[in-house]
Amino acid sequence: QVQLVESGGGLVQAGGSLRLSCAASGRAFGRYAMGWFRQAPGKERDFVVAISWNGGSTSYGDSVKGRFTISRDNAKKTVYLQMNSLKPEDTAVYFCAAAETTGSVVRMITVRSYEYWGQGTQVTVSS
Repeated sequence: QVQLVESGGGLVQAGGSLRLSCAASGRAFGRYAMGWFRQAPGKERDFVVAISWNGGSTSYGDSVKGRFTISRDNAKKTVYLQMNSLKPEDTAVYFCAAAETTGSVVRMITVRSYEYWGQGTQVTVSS
């Protein structure tokens, strides 16, 4: 079992930056692929980015490529999402997710790919 807690959300102006963190508890964090999803009001939960257990494989959603960067620190059991050049359309609740796999994350872009979820953190980008 893995418990996930997101932090770092907030209100930022367009063009600004935020860094989200997802702290995991439980054993064997290093065996888990990690992902970030986001959900705007009235919309489905969409894939943002994923990272493999060792950071060797990443996958980015088209809308965030070149602006967002995912990283992880297995010693700290934490995954990070650096968000730059934020746009109003990035406004959403951001969720951290985990899946017990040591494979590539290229295809881990769906909600069903992940077993564990955090409660989410709100990101609001003003224009």
